[in-house]
Amino acid sequence: MGDLLTVRDYQALAELRYQIRLFLRFSEQAVRAVGLNPHQHQLMLALKGLPQNLRPTIRELAKRLQIRHHSTVELVNRLTQNGYVRRQRCDEDRRQVLILLTGKGERVLKELSLHHQAVLRKAGPALISSLRAIMRREQRAWVRTEFEVSEDRRTNIGVNGEERKSRGC
Repeated sequence: MGDLLTVRDYQALAELRYQIRLFLRFSEQAVRAVGLNPHQHQLMLALKGLPQNLRPTIRELAKRLQIRHHSTVELVNRLTQNGYVRRQRCDEDRRQVLILLTGKGERVLKELSLHHQAVLRKAGPALISSLRAIMRREQRAWVRTEFEVSEDRRTNIGVNGEERKSRGC
């Protein structure tokens, strides 16, 4: 049951992938238009959106971006050279270096984020619709499984309402 895919399932997956790609293409173009590359923008966004209980270290940013430590260092180096981020030693542990957005980085990220939000407001319904199409399949599979379990239980209920023991083969 769980391994069966229909043409509609493939179409739903393809549509979701298409909608994601449309947004990513817009994002890449918008980011390049302000002089950044997409990974630099993603690092700045990860930095600004980092949960408060996490420290903005190279290690944490690498984890968030799902890239290697040395690649994150290189991104931070380029962003530092261009004035978007800065490094600062942690007050509690001087061995730890924190990465912080500069005023310039904050301004550029805000401009990009407002633009991204505006595009998502327009493109969001199609993206949500394609995701729902996939989720409906999963929900149908879950409902079928629950129905089959309840049917099995119903056939194993005795006259007095207690579950009958299965006799085995």
